[in-house]
Amino acid sequence: QVQLVESGGGLVQAGGSQTLSCVASARAFGTYAVGWFRQAPGKEREFVAALSGSGDLKYYADSVRGRFTISRDNAKNSVYLQMNSLNPGDTAVYYCAARRSLISYYTTVSDYDYWGQGTQVTVSS
Repeated sequence: QVQLVESGGGLVQAGGSQTLSCVASARAFGTYAVGWFRQAPGKEREFVAALSGSGDLKYYADSVRGRFTISRDNAKNSVYLQMNSLNPGDTAVYYCAARRSLISYYTTVSDYDYWGQGTQVTVSS
């Protein structure tokens, strides 16, 4: 069983930046693909960014491409989401997710086996 713990959420002004972190309990964390998702009130959980186990392959939702950057440090069992140029539309609970995979990334909720508890990001206008 893999446990994921997110941190770094909070209140930020529009145009600002924030970095989320996710620490995993998994052994051989480099064998897990990871992703970030978000869920705003009254909306479905949506894909934000994904990264392969090796870190070579990554993919972003159109809404965040060019503003957000996903990265990982396998030695620290950690995944990060650097968020720039934030706007109120980015307000949501952000979730870290993981699944076993060496060479690919995944973009749908059902692809992932493990989830964190989420961290709230609120962007004020």
